[in-house]
Amino acid sequence: VVTNTGFNTLASCQTSALLATSKKIIVSDQNNKELYKKNITGKALCLPETIGSTTGGMVIQTVAVRNLAPKAWLFSHHIDPLAASGIILSNVWNDCGLIAIDELGDEFLEAVKTGDTVSIQEDGTVIVE
Repeated sequence: VVTNTGFNTLASCQTSALLATSKKIIVSDQNNKELYKKNITGKALCLPETIGSTTGGMVIQTVAVRNLAPKAWLFSHHIDPLAASGIILSNVWNDCGLIAIDELGDEFLEAVKTGDTVSIQEDGTVIVE
């Protein structure tokens, strides 16, 4: 799934994350027209950056522990510390297996489209198929 605008972790995940019965994250951020009402669970989330409050890392870790998070976070810009902390803590504390690659460049977001297959090589190379 692809967005060309910042991804607000709290606004996007809060509805699904708060419901104990949720089986997937359906983006609830109405300000992100590209992702609104799309399922991001287990997907490669292609984005320029995350935005929002200081709860961003906690939200990522919470949805990861519940097996609701995107499997890969592919940033065209530099990853911010809050997103990085959530992804790192998810992997270190809970062995969630989240992948994060940053600085893929604006060309990456121009090339990838929602629905494309994306493969990630062991060296971090991202291939849009």
